[in-house]
Amino acid sequence: MSLRNHKTGTGGTYRSGAYLSLLPWQVRERRFKPVGFRRRALDPDDVYAFLDRVAGDMANVYAAPAASRRETALIKDALRRRQSDQASVGDPRGDQR
Repeated sequence: MSLRNHKTGTGGTYRSGAYLSLLPWQVRERRFKPVGFRRRALDPDDVYAFLDRVAGDMANVYAAPAASRRETALIKDALRRRQSDQASVGDPRGDQR
């Protein structure tokens, strides 16, 4: 069975908790079963399943920095709000900072 276009409700490809991401050496050394008698063709389902796995891993690689940028933006905004709140309160002597 091919996993091609098999998605969950969250938009990502379904994977169990035991799923391990592909490593570069696994991609380089991957070989597909030949199909047919004395033919050099590859089984399309096998190829598509592997490509889906590679694409899913690549999507995760690209999503991680984007999530980090979003988190960084939230932290910066919270810090700016905190600094603004502190600046408007002033110091205990009544002087504004």
